[in-house]
Amino acid sequence: MTPRTHDLVKVVFQLEPGAWHGYGTETVWAEKLGGNRYRLRNTPFYAFGVSAEDVVFAEPGDEGKPVFAGVSLRGGHSTYRIMRSEQSDSETFAHSWEPLAKLGCSYEEGPGRLLAVDVPSKTDIYRVYALLEQGEAVKS
Repeated sequence: MTPRTHDLVKVVFQLEPGAWHGYGTETVWAEKLGGNRYRLRNTPFYAFGVSAEDVVFAEPGDEGKPVFAGVSLRGGHSTYRIMRSEQSDSETFAHSWEPLAKLGCSYEEGPGRLLAVDVPSKTDIYRVYALLEQGEAVKS
């Protein structure tokens, strides 16, 4: 059963200081499972070491939002971050994305040209990686 949006909370992830993106925290939508456990329901852009569907531990933070404390259970998904080329228009990108979509991948658009790519657990990760490498080669 998919949780309704109002059943979700934002879990806060503390990010590496001085990282390339310049953010100190990221919030990721999560479903409260009970106690201090949450299932991540969207793909993180900047928080590394976690992916959609992972179950994480989080402790109450200063502002009442749960703050990530560790991973309880891996959901099996993988996360990749890609930057769309400045020359990539919507039609070109859609054509390039099609093989990944057919493999079950999805993405969320972040700031600028940043995309957070979700690769489901049953997807052939080697095929996905090969397609991402092909895209990188075209860009270069």
